Amino acid sequence: MDVERTFHLPRPVEEVFAYLSDFENTEHWDPGTIETTRLSGDGGMGTRYANRSRFMGRTVALEYETVGYDPPTFFACRGVNGRTTATDVMTFTPDDSVEGGGTQVHYRAQFEFPFLLHALAPLVLKRPIERLADETIEQIQRALGRP
Repeated sequence: MDVERTFHLPRPVEEVFAYLSDFENTEHWDPGTIETTRLSGDGGMGTRYANRSRFMGRTVALEYETVGYDPPTFFACRGVNGRTTATDVMTFTPDDSVEGGGTQVHYRAQFEFPFLLHALAPLVLKRPIERLADETIEQIQRALGRP
């Protein structure tokens, strides 16, 4: 199951990329995140993070790894909890329509569930995931909304 959003920020692409690709910042821009700690790496490819998030009243622990890193245009981080996988993929494009430079962000969250949950996910989880995606974009815009 996937959810996608495209939005604009009034900050230069390098600044937006640096902030969102430092996955420890999820505590500030992901409303479901309780805590994210870097386990290893320098922030680039292969960097690993421990993440605790709350979703639908449950606390979930995931271990994320940076699986895509091409500054300042592309970032991907994959989290695993048992047989459930969540992958955040972001592309960053300069937006010259904003005075001083801005950024268009395309955000895609991909969820892979075990077989039984995979069949039920669209029925049970679609709305909560869509709502969380909207809240995430609002939080990112609050965090990076002012230059």
